[in-house]
Amino acid sequence: MIKQVHETDLKYRNGESGVKYLMRGPSIDWGLILLNSGEYMAQEAHGHEFLDETFYFVEGNGVMIVNGKEYEAPQGSVFLLEPREMHNIKNDSEKPVKIVFIKSSYNPDDKI
Repeated sequence: MIKQVHETDLKYRNGESGVKYLMRGPSIDWGLILLNSGEYMAQEAHGHEFLDETFYFVEGNGVMIVNGKEYEAPQGSVFLLEPREMHNIKNDSEKPVKIVFIKSSYNPDDKI
């Protein structure tokens, strides 16, 4: 069965920014992250025991943090993180950063 949603149908976790799931299951999770200047995706890094997670920087330039190391993430960058890679994202620019994320397979409880 087809599922359809428009990104304006749902709110970001923090209201005007943060994480927003657009699709949850049955085989993948995916959504958007919008970070304003100075914001982080989360208060601290997290990872997944079994899931891969991909991040695509659609708009703006950010910083991908993996296992404590910072990687420049200019618009158009893609990062594939494997299980147990602890990660976070920060916006150290003056403009908003928008990121698409995809987690597979679907396992909403897989977080370390």
